Amino acid sequence: MPELRNLTLNFGPQHPAAHGVLRLILEMDGEVIQRADPHIGLLHRATEKLAESKPYNQSIGYMDRLDYMSMMCNEHCYVMAIEKLLGVTVPERAQYIRVMYDEITRILNHLLWLGTHALDVGAMTIFLYAFRERETLIDAYEAVSGSRMHATYYRPGGVYRDLPDFMPQYQTGKFRTEKEASRLNENRQGSLLDYLEDFTDHFPGYVDEYETLLTDNRIWKQRLVDIAIVSPDEAKQLGFTGPMLRGSGIEWDLRKKQPYEVYERMDFDIPIGVNGDCYDRYLVRMEEMRQSNRIIRQCIEWLRENPGPVIAESHKFAPPKRADMKGDMEALIHHFKLFTEGFCLPEGEVYTGIEHPKGEFGIYLVSDGANKPYRVKIRAPGFAHLSTMNDMVKGHMLADVVTVIGTQDIVFGDVDR
Repeated sequence: MPELRNLTLNFGPQHPAAHGVLRLILEMDGEVIQRADPHIGLLHRATEKLAESKPYNQSIGYMDRLDYMSMMCNEHCYVMAIEKLLGVTVPERAQYIRVMYDEITRILNHLLWLGTHALDVGAMTIFLYAFRERETLIDAYEAVSGSRMHATYYRPGGVYRDLPDFMPQYQTGKFRTEKEASRLNENRQGSLLDYLEDFTDHFPGYVDEYETLLTDNRIWKQRLVDIAIVSPDEAKQLGFTGPMLRGSGIEWDLRKKQPYEVYERMDFDIPIGVNGDCYDRYLVRMEEMRQSNRIIRQCIEWLRENPGPVIAESHKFAPPKRADMKGDMEALIHHFKLFTEGFCLPEGEVYTGIEHPKGEFGIYLVSDGANKPYRVKIRAPGFAHLSTMNDMVKGHMLADVVTVIGTQDIVFGDVDR
């Protein structure tokens, strides 16, 4: 008899489904996985250490670059930690804007997850569909912050600026006729809120389109149903949060259980799975997009009727208006001090957690009374999920590794920090 030995296989970082920088060392018995060892650190950017060498208000931009698919949610957690130590009350309008943009970010994240997960498994059309809707929402990011991705829009005490009253228009040019430009500008005639309302009118229909392509698709179900089943007890022991935990049937969502900002005023449901397999986690995220759409609608209605300030008045941590700065020496000094030295937080430690699109995203902040943190520790949901890779893929086939990476919704900026 020939001697049978297990094969050790490097899955990634070159593999297209490893999303850039995941190296999985797989011990294989033929096509069956005996052991999976994820190797991380290929993208390590020392965000936590960098944040300790910068004034508090200069580290907000680093948060965008953690999970670079959920930019404003990362910022939200960080500024909430600062506000908790400062004891700041955020204006109500700013809270509604934050909740609205958190849900826009959730949809952005889930659309990218859906497109790439399906592409990895072998369905290409859905990728193009999902990116069509992402483009609409990324324009809403750009309208408030000037940036399509790394917004730095949330600030201690509120948000950078109020929602704009008009949307940028497409121009005619060498590659765009007047007819084409007017078609693209149809939903851009009003304010940002009108633009988002138009999106929320159409989005449930788009989610139906995605479901038509995938939910009852025979190949999709063969690749996802009964793959990487995680029982509710296992999910808790493995430290799952977010859709990974809810996919196993546990109704835990920080927006409901530990509400922050104005989530307790929002009317939405928490979708949960039954079997705890990849298919259930897919269904949970699809329903989450519909629920986010509901929350955005409620925020739009409130924001329309309630104008007001969007950042706290204290110039100790919130910059003065630019118009004031041009004519008032005090305002100019405040601005200069704020953007060179920042502000000091009282001594103490704080933890804030939010319901990030991937799970519980947490910031643990220790202040020694200086203008920069003594210690910043980031609780990234993707890190906890990736560490369970061995438990999820053991006994499955090599092709199922791709499905499991997709269902975990891994983004490496978040894992490696």
